[in-house]
Amino acid sequence: MTSTTLGFLPKPLMIEVDRILPSVKLDQKITATYKFRQIKESIAEIGLIEPLVVTAVDRKTSRHLILDGHLRLMAMKELELNEIPCLVSTDDESFTYNNQLNRLSTIQEHIMIRRAMDRGISAAKLAKGLCIDVSLLQKKRSLLDGICDEVARILKDHQFSTEVTAVLRRMKPTRQVECAELMVAANTVTASYARAMLAATPEEMLVGGKKTVRSAAMSQEQVARMENEMTNLLGQYKLAEQSHSEDMLNLMIARGYIVKLVDNARVLRYMQTHFPEVLEEFAKIVEMTTVET
Repeated sequence: MTSTTLGFLPKPLMIEVDRILPSVKLDQKITATYKFRQIKESIAEIGLIEPLVVTAVDRKTSRHLILDGHLRLMAMKELELNEIPCLVSTDDESFTYNNQLNRLSTIQEHIMIRRAMDRGISAAKLAKGLCIDVSLLQKKRSLLDGICDEVARILKDHQFSTEVTAVLRRMKPTRQVECAELMVAANTVTASYARAMLAATPEEMLVGGKKTVRSAAMSQEQVARMENEMTNLLGQYKLAEQSHSEDMLNLMIARGYIVKLVDNARVLRYMQTHFPEVLEEFAKIVEMTTVET
């Protein structure tokens, strides 16, 4: 029987704001965006629902490095809050986390809304905090109703309309997964794309086995062509997915080697003299905290 090691301490800890260090530098212009204002107003109205994720404390500095939640941290600083609930990671491999600018994904927002309402926060109060109307809040709350777990995993880091899952739930789980993979592969997670795939879905793959009225407007030749294109695209997606992990590992190893080179004073002087343009590119690589996918 194998044992499972927890990646985080089981309960959030209250950590002082001054003891949390960001792992990326955010542009101050981000405070003028709608998403930032939404997060800030939500925290002010109903408090922080989703704790930040931080590293274990550094013994030398007595500080934690943030792994996830940069926008929330910035918002709480503006609100002049002194302590923040944080999940402390027990994993040293910080590059495995999403250290990029934390754009709240649609599914993350759904989870936040469900947790808030489960804690007794009214729909009206929550909608006010998120700057949306109550009807949209209810759609966000029921976002994953009728959606299989694998689709939620595939779309977990994406932003999309609630209409996307409204279309997907009319398909059976196997077809839901195929369509979700195709949308991600095409970088087009939209309701119109989902409806196009619904029109091309065989009746036996639909919930209830009934075609929509709109699909009748497409000829059999158009449907066949669309299904063929989607099958080819899915094959390309699978190949890219297989090589992605290896490519990411190679990139991180290469970055580590470049960091060591730049830290060597003799190498640094030589490159400054003979290859300044290459050194400039190396400096950009060293400054990277994540590799964008």
